Amino acid sequence: MFYKFISKAAARGTLSIALVITLMPSLVHAADASQDSDQAAIPPMPDPQRFGPVRQKLHDWEVMIGAGVMYQPKYEGSDEMEISPLPFVSATFFDRLTIDPTGVELKAYEQGPFQVDAKVGYDFGRGEDDSDDLRGMGDIDGGVTVGGKATLSYGPAEFFVSVDKTIGGSDGLLGTVGVELTQPVNEKLMFGAGASATFADKNYMESYFGVTEAQAARSGYNAYKPGSGLKSVDLSVSATYMFNESWMVRAEQEVGFLVGDAAHSPLVKQKVQPKSMLVLGYRF
Repeated sequence: MFYKFISKAAARGTLSIALVITLMPSLVHAADASQDSDQAAIPPMPDPQRFGPVRQKLHDWEVMIGAGVMYQPKYEGSDEMEISPLPFVSATFFDRLTIDPTGVELKAYEQGPFQVDAKVGYDFGRGEDDSDDLRGMGDIDGGVTVGGKATLSYGPAEFFVSVDKTIGGSDGLLGTVGVELTQPVNEKLMFGAGASATFADKNYMESYFGVTEAQAARSGYNAYKPGSGLKSVDLSVSATYMFNESWMVRAEQEVGFLVGDAAHSPLVKQKVQPKSMLVLGYRF
């Protein structure tokens, strides 16, 4: 749009010069004065450099869209797997605000390798009809999640601590500590790996792994009341391939291990929880 504006301004300037040249024969006795006056009347050309910051800001609005598939357990602790579509839209504004399917993340503070982000997301809860193994357990409503994440970068490694509180639904609190490694192989291929441990409070554990007396009567499970503590340990590997500056494909494999009171829940049919993901994306 700015280039069109400059072109139109230049066209108007050329028309003024042509008009002066047409009238010059009748103004021969005042040629010098007329020339000076008309040159002063012609507006200066806009400086293209003045629009540089605007173009830079527009460039900083990075948007990525994509679609893929995910292969994962029907619920946390299930031994049944399901395939689900994975639409993906991510937008980053001015390298500070990111919006994607997980929620909204704002870079609140950055100093050298240290960074703090504020997060808002959504916990979709769990439905009784997600699996036959959940019959009689009732639904866990969804809720808004608010939290933060602190990150320390050291070479290819990124160490992080995050906290997420659910408002509504389980009213649970999750805390995660971990490390992620990213290593480019060449200009197109990049590998990644990660390890993390997740802690959960009593509300979360009772909602997702506990069995109340009423639920026990309906479902046939024994009543179970877990406490807070370490919930799971997760490992992941990924590979990202850039076909060009816009198109990319990403494959990720994650394996989670339920531990502690979560692993002892009667709802848990399998402690090892694999998850696979494949996404094709386009970056604007």
